[in-house]
Amino acid sequence: MASVAGRRSALTWAVHLSVLLLVTLWTLPTAGLLISSFRDKDQLAVSGWWTALFTANQNLTGRADPESEVARDGRFVITGKLFDDETAKVQAFGFRVQQPAAFQPGEVADMGDGKLLTVTGDGTYEISSPVSLKGERGDRIFYTSAIPPRFTLDNYKEVLGSEGIGRAFLNSLTVTIPATVIPILIAAFAAYALAWMKFPGRALIIAVVVGLLVVPLQLSLIPLLTMYNSIGQQLGIPAKGYVGIWLAHTGFGLPLAIYLLRNYIAGLPGEIIESAKVDGASDFDIFRKIVLPLSFPALASFAIFQFLWVWNDLLIALVFLGPQKDELVLTGKLVNLLGSRGGNWEILTASAFITIIVPLTVFFTLQRYLVRGLLAGSVKGG
Repeated sequence: MASVAGRRSALTWAVHLSVLLLVTLWTLPTAGLLISSFRDKDQLAVSGWWTALFTANQNLTGRADPESEVARDGRFVITGKLFDDETAKVQAFGFRVQQPAAFQPGEVADMGDGKLLTVTGDGTYEISSPVSLKGERGDRIFYTSAIPPRFTLDNYKEVLGSEGIGRAFLNSLTVTIPATVIPILIAAFAAYALAWMKFPGRALIIAVVVGLLVVPLQLSLIPLLTMYNSIGQQLGIPAKGYVGIWLAHTGFGLPLAIYLLRNYIAGLPGEIIESAKVDGASDFDIFRKIVLPLSFPALASFAIFQFLWVWNDLLIALVFLGPQKDELVLTGKLVNLLGSRGGNWEILTASAFITIIVPLTVFFTLQRYLVRGLLAGSVKGG
């Protein structure tokens, strides 16, 4: 008995550690993304999110302004300030790229030809020269600055304030809501028929549904688009529009929806179904009044998956809607904001959290049904 208890204890610890590891692997990147979305874009470009709460040393470059030159004591003096941040401090400076930290703040650096450079801790610089420097390109000043952590809402303001972001948000809702509701309605009827109605070929249909689960979306996308355009020309339906993307998402979501709902509905107590049939209820009445209310956990769990997939989709939206500004969904608009090289990390991090606000709301609203919908009916099948 002791050995059995020991094995159970070890298994319990292993399960707990595995759960802790999975939670950590999911939480840390998400926390890093959230912190980065509020950081100043200059700090974000040079240091990781884990340094966000600490003062960071950055190697920066400034350039003197010859137009501010004044004559003083027989020499020509240029003064200015390297940065406007009152909290930043210069740690070291230099005038060569090979030696960006050759001098300490307050020291006088000989730049050659009689030119002298001085940089103070608050970023104020002074260049003194025996000849006038007006009309020339300003000398570069390299410096290492200690910059305290800065947090701002500018990243979110830039994303939310961009032209067309509101329209893209409405386009995403227009695509996502019908593309979530339509496959649920179709799959619910099909799942009840495959679970409780006897007809020839039922087992074959179930096998086909299971087989469709493994068909890659990218493999069937172009044939589906070709078939839709061919039928659309005959019926007068435009090639680019919401009807096409609704049907596409419905087709890609139906196999999982039917499989999930069929397993759940087949696990409902058969006595309830038989009693309703004895009382004269039709299959439609049984489905509408008994099966549908009891199947809400499974419906909610699939709705979470389908909503997340459609909301975050970009490929199908570009194929069936196009890249035009008026038809662009939120993911496509945010991709355009990143530019061709995708180097604007401040936009990327802020955009990530703007896109997950609605999916998170849906998930936390329906998450109590998620596990019940996925696990119910997994043992007993019809």
